[in-house]
Amino acid sequence: MNRLPIDDVLPALRAALSERDEAVLEAPPGAGKTTRVPLALLDEPWLAGQSIVMLEPRRLAARAAAERLASELDEPVGETVGYRIRLDSKVGPRTRIEVVTEGILARRLQDDPALEGVGLVIFDEFHERSLDADLALALTLNGRELLRDTPLKVLLMSATLEGERLSALLGEAPVVSSEGRMYPVDIRWGAPWQPGEWIEPRVVQTVLQALSDESGSLLVFLPGQAEIRRVADQLEGSLAGRADVLLCPLHGELELSAQRTAIEPAPAGMRKVVLATNIAETSLTIDGVRVVVDAGLARVPRFDPASGMTRLDTLRISRASATQRAGRAGRLEPGVCYRLWSQSQHDQLAAYGEAEILQADLAGLALQLARWGVEPFDLAWLDVPPPAAFAQARDLLARLGALDERGVLTPHGQAMAELPAHPRIAHLLLRGQALGLGALAADLAALLSERDILRGAGADLHSRLSLLAGESRASGAPAV
Repeated sequence: MNRLPIDDVLPALRAALSERDEAVLEAPPGAGKTTRVPLALLDEPWLAGQSIVMLEPRRLAARAAAERLASELDEPVGETVGYRIRLDSKVGPRTRIEVVTEGILARRLQDDPALEGVGLVIFDEFHERSLDADLALALTLNGRELLRDTPLKVLLMSATLEGERLSALLGEAPVVSSEGRMYPVDIRWGAPWQPGEWIEPRVVQTVLQALSDESGSLLVFLPGQAEIRRVADQLEGSLAGRADVLLCPLHGELELSAQRTAIEPAPAGMRKVVLATNIAETSLTIDGVRVVVDAGLARVPRFDPASGMTRLDTLRISRASATQRAGRAGRLEPGVCYRLWSQSQHDQLAAYGEAEILQADLAGLALQLARWGVEPFDLAWLDVPPPAAFAQARDLLARLGALDERGVLTPHGQAMAELPAHPRIAHLLLRGQALGLGALAADLAALLSERDILRGAGADLHSRLSLLAGESRASGAPAV
């Protein structure tokens, strides 16, 4: 077994968790925390044969983590190590380490608030501060306080240096820090980025320069799918005849098989250019990357209180995110990071990104708290849900019939809370079923919730419903 930087601090982590029920682990990407920590704690006396649940922020990261952990034991996934993600799971009667996505744990807690049989919950990549992770942590801490007779230990693992703040949330929990092992990364600054500038030409020019000047594979950070498609189209033209370069998109809307292709090592004699969103920032490891090209942008969902809708804004990343991205070039050998902005602009970036709970639509969170039977002030939060946004979420739930005049969950609200969908979508599904239009409601929910099945074909809803109806008939399902 290859030695990883995290191995040096595992004794301190074991000691911390043997003395306390909470701990914080700070370790940069590539230190090995995801691969090593669950296995290192599996046979600790205090765990007493109970299981470990580890949260990952994305489905691909959860599956990849389970596969790496199982390979360390020379076992298939589903034996000692398994995973549960949306629409897929692989666990067995002997499974003691379950890798799950954050929303899975939040919903499991509603059915099993005490998490019976679980001795440790690990929140991996907690620095990403997703809404589901914040909710799952708040419910975990509350449930164990009220319902557990035996200890339920909590470990927060973060790649950024906010350990003291996390420690305070957990009652001054011990903080264990790993320095990691990152090779030097040469930062190459670009010309100042101009507001409204189209980034694709500069990205393409920089990728071509890096392919000419540097060895190894490239990881290119772009804000979204549209930019990935445009850059890929331009690179395909520029690299025509280059059989040694493989272009791979990587974003959350891809099928898992396509995402796996992007993170696997490049075939022998080839170099990969991975065009990725921030999905590749911390929670995934892409072997062979020596060069990072960073456009310095990310697409962030922002809730607009005026319209009651969520929009995607393209924003400058934080300095912490830029550091995480650059570190991807120095995992296995010295690397290079091209930043497409100036050093003076870099100094003006925010130190850290804003937590999702401070800028998101809180309707789903409000529904889950109503199901739990608490108000936000009853729980422990790193950042408390903003009162105005939470009040607007409660008002929406009342208009949907999920809450009565006292703010208590109604039977309709209970049914909504049990569906893994936004409250608006859950209401649509339930009302459609009650009106005898369940199939149509399901098709509409799919069109509203998932990626567009006719991307670029205009906004006609009828053509999309017709396509879904045709696929339903082909599969033997009732047509709309």
